[in-house]
Amino acid sequence: MKRPRLKMRLGDLLVHEQIISEKELETALEKQRETGRKLGATLIDLGYITEQQLLEFLAQQLKLPLLSITERRIPPEAFKLLPEVQARRHRALVIEADDSEALVGMSDPADLSSIDAINQLLAPRQVELAVVPEGELLTAFDNLYRRTKEIETFASQLQDEYEETSEFELGQLSLDEEGEEATVAKLLQSVFEDAVQVRASDIHIEPDENKLRIRQRIDGVLQENVLDETNIANALVLRLKLMAGLDISERRLPQDGRFNMKIRKHNIDVRVSTMPTQYGESCVMRLLDQSAGLLSLEQTGMPDNILKRVRSLIKRPHGMLLVTGPTGSGKTTTLYGALSELNTEAKKVITVEDPVEYRLPRISQVQVNNKIGLDFARVLRTTLRQDPDIIMVGEMRDHETVEIGLRGSITGHLVLSTLHTNDAITSAMRLIDMGAPSYLVAAALRGILAQRLVRRVCEKCEQSYQPDDAEQQWLEHLLEGSSKFEFKHGVGCQNCNHTGYHGRIGVFELLEMNGEMMDALRDNDTRAFAHAAKKHPGYQSMASVALEYARQGVTTVEEVLFLAESVEDNI
Repeated sequence: MKRPRLKMRLGDLLVHEQIISEKELETALEKQRETGRKLGATLIDLGYITEQQLLEFLAQQLKLPLLSITERRIPPEAFKLLPEVQARRHRALVIEADDSEALVGMSDPADLSSIDAINQLLAPRQVELAVVPEGELLTAFDNLYRRTKEIETFASQLQDEYEETSEFELGQLSLDEEGEEATVAKLLQSVFEDAVQVRASDIHIEPDENKLRIRQRIDGVLQENVLDETNIANALVLRLKLMAGLDISERRLPQDGRFNMKIRKHNIDVRVSTMPTQYGESCVMRLLDQSAGLLSLEQTGMPDNILKRVRSLIKRPHGMLLVTGPTGSGKTTTLYGALSELNTEAKKVITVEDPVEYRLPRISQVQVNNKIGLDFARVLRTTLRQDPDIIMVGEMRDHETVEIGLRGSITGHLVLSTLHTNDAITSAMRLIDMGAPSYLVAAALRGILAQRLVRRVCEKCEQSYQPDDAEQQWLEHLLEGSSKFEFKHGVGCQNCNHTGYHGRIGVFELLEMNGEMMDALRDNDTRAFAHAAKKHPGYQSMASVALEYARQGVTTVEEVLFLAESVEDNI
């Protein structure tokens, strides 16, 4: 390939074309000497030129095409021609390739040393260059250079090391990073790095009869990697048990533990749960990124009208606020957001949790330990003698915990807690079903916030979307003239790993108690309570809130339909 090169140095050329001034170039060069960054990046950082302007300029001067790769499906046989280390070092990605040619996207095609290195790495192929935005390249690196192959290699190596025996012997397990144990550590390191890279919330290690499945939950949906090496499952689980401080000799009973690790500058708290299955122990790990910090109530995606009313509820001196929803719906995140606002030097705040997920300054946090009798009810009784202003109970699990929490809320304390129910309306009646006196529920309960998480449409590949006939019929039933609305969906790109979704947003349903609802609770009248709740002027169901998100293009009609079915809500 004939190397493209600029006729003048980049800075002088930009001045010559009157894109920047001489003074701006001098400032940028001085800044470059301090930071060591490339001139183009320095000019962008200083705001003298935009990335798009610079790329268009380079493409024009070097007579190269300017490409966007966000929606391209780049085949593995192409991008793997450049190892990840080299791709990141030179900010280069092989977009297309065959036996004779390779199309390489670069963010800085004027970097001659990088071009020479790429030519050597891809020889004897003829290299053709294209200009690609650096942000798109970095996203592509994270999504394409997954550690799937690395995991498979370590798994195969570990299988060979244990080929002689079908069981992993405890006597073989050593904390010295040598031999088999080093391979186990490298395999787990690759699994965790891959999970953090793709924003996974959970990792599942599941032994099957002839396979080992490693699954990751990304944006609420599991994605699977199947390994043929089944004998290595015991080695992985035993290593994880050691890390979590669990009993490595006990394989017949479930166990729970946790440990911390640092991955790619992320401080990850890992909660481990093991369970015996027919083919060995299954291990599920919940990943909590402590370095990401707590989300504020605004950052949860709570609409302004609901946010204002929730803040009013948590600023009351007493009463109970319940946050409800299934596992993984973001209840704890919402409660921690509320606690961060309530955490002032004038308030005594105590939490009773299982487990304590985030450490908060000034707040007394108690970890429940059922093995020694330190359960929710026992801690809660003691908590009431600690002169608290605010109490947060991790979960209302049994009759005793519910009743103590309710009585605490009518004796001058603000009580925040969670409950596993589908929606706000059924939550109040659930407390009564758990054995709490109806008059006590009516007196203590001030509000119920039900929530779910729906996937966001990927902003990089969103397009207008026409719902199919079944979806349109459902929408017309709910929204008169819905055919006039423009809905969005993602077509799939590098940013979202071709799923069409990237990230999630909370969908909330807030129910504030009034006199009519309290009377229905005292009478234990389910129908009257539901009728009064739906008449409340401030009540809006989760499904209708989600539908509004779909109208705004935040999520898809498909996600709204799934949510509506899960709460059995016909809006």
